[in-house]
Amino acid sequence: MNGYGWGDDVTVKFLVGCDFEEFRRYLERIGLYKEEGELEKLESLLISKFFNLIVWRENGEIIAHAIWHETNTEEHRKGVPRDKEDTEILRKLLGGKKDFVELHEVWLTEEHRVKGYGKKFFEFFEEFIRDRGYNSIIYYAYHPAAVAICRQRGYQEAYGIEETGLDEETQIACVFHLSLKRT
Repeated sequence: MNGYGWGDDVTVKFLVGCDFEEFRRYLERIGLYKEEGELEKLESLLISKFFNLIVWRENGEIIAHAIWHETNTEEHRKGVPRDKEDTEILRKLLGGKKDFVELHEVWLTEEHRVKGYGKKFFEFFEEFIRDRGYNSIIYYAYHPAAVAICRQRGYQEAYGIEETGLDEETQIACVFHLSLKRT
């Protein structure tokens, strides 16, 4: 695990990877991945390295997480094609058939929101991904705070895609793209 933090007075650190049993307890505490088999599927995707995990710790406790993966405009993962609408949106945003990193999921516990942690995470994540040689980030966001952060950070925005949310409601997710220019 690699750790990253900021400032002397901030106790939040971003850590790449986590013991899955500890991560499972955190997910159970916040009520995510409750359906039968969901945790096992997530664990399998993390073990296989299809998904990558970043946890945020404050005073040693997990307070948030992000999941990302490598992908492309044609396939969500190898052998699993994207639907036509998604492919068209991604090709338009990226300028054709391309590989990229998809920020799959960002979740911050309720009591830790509105403290600037989301903004700090995006700063960290963009640098982290750029340092690993990737050129683009795609993020499907519907939460108003995530949408606002992406807009403030200069992500290019496409029209939305209809999705089924965690509460089984239909929602429109904005598709955001950030080109990672080398510095």
